[in-house]
Amino acid sequence: MTKTRASITAVGGCVPEYILTNQELEKMVDTSDEWILTRTGIKERRILKGKDQGSSVMAAKAVEELLQKRGIGAEEIDLLIIATVTPDMVFPSTANIVCDMIGAKNAWGYDLSGACSGFLYSLTTGSQFIETGMYKKVVIVGVDKMSAIIDYQDRSTCVIFGDGAGAVLLEPDQGGNGVIDSVMKSDGAGCKHLHMKAGGSRRPSTRETVDNKEHFVYQEGQAVFKHAVKNMADVTAEVMERNALTSSDISWLVPHQANTRIINATAKRAGLTADKIMVNIQKFGNTTAGTIPLCLWEWENQLKKGDNLLLSSFGGGFTWGCIYLKWAY
Repeated sequence: MTKTRASITAVGGCVPEYILTNQELEKMVDTSDEWILTRTGIKERRILKGKDQGSSVMAAKAVEELLQKRGIGAEEIDLLIIATVTPDMVFPSTANIVCDMIGAKNAWGYDLSGACSGFLYSLTTGSQFIETGMYKKVVIVGVDKMSAIIDYQDRSTCVIFGDGAGAVLLEPDQGGNGVIDSVMKSDGAGCKHLHMKAGGSRRPSTRETVDNKEHFVYQEGQAVFKHAVKNMADVTAEVMERNALTSSDISWLVPHQANTRIINATAKRAGLTADKIMVNIQKFGNTTAGTIPLCLWEWENQLKKGDNLLLSSFGGGFTWGCIYLKWAY
């Protein structure tokens, strides 16, 4: 019996119009274009501006583009999973809000919080609904409005993050394409190195937490870098070994856009040259759950049916993982 796999059949994306350059950041905080480029590889990032503009706005636009490309209506979506750490509200879920915005009247959905690995966690989860035959059309969105939780007086974080959304449509495939394998991991001990101190049930919002700037990303850069370099490279190598893949078998590495040094370390471990790595961190920065689908969105016209892709990520929590998939169109 032919195995049913979950294949990506369409991609959509959305990045805000406003561009925050390194030169602008030089006026806001003690930093320089050279300092940022050397440590991160980032030249600019997109920022969502305007009143009542949340993650749902970018997510909805990404999904609408995807539907248009595929030539289907929103009412055909069975399930919408949104990976985000910047939901519009604590509740209802951003997925519920987006379903209403786009008219996905027959879909149910939920948000998944996996930080920078959220898209991979969601893609792995969504694939199960396709493989079991429960659903025919599942949409996965990675979106974050990181500017909402960044302190623009903290140069260690404000230079890194941007806003954006990417979406993919999953459909059944019996031709050998789609998600072949995945390895997902987490380690809660990493929480102390990368988290947001307040705003949850442990430490609800108060005047004190706001005054102390506890509603912004807190990151211990060196510790996060050390774990990211090792774990992102390790899990990518593990997936290659599990599937007897060599560097010559891989068409593209699609890495989380956290830092050029982390990306390069992962590529080196996989034995891949620069021409096989998707990198757009220089213009979008780290959009957290949005980075990997935004790469697929940008490189879509270069992808060929049957291409072997490795999607690899590392994020706060700690969370990390790698997916091996064959491109379906």
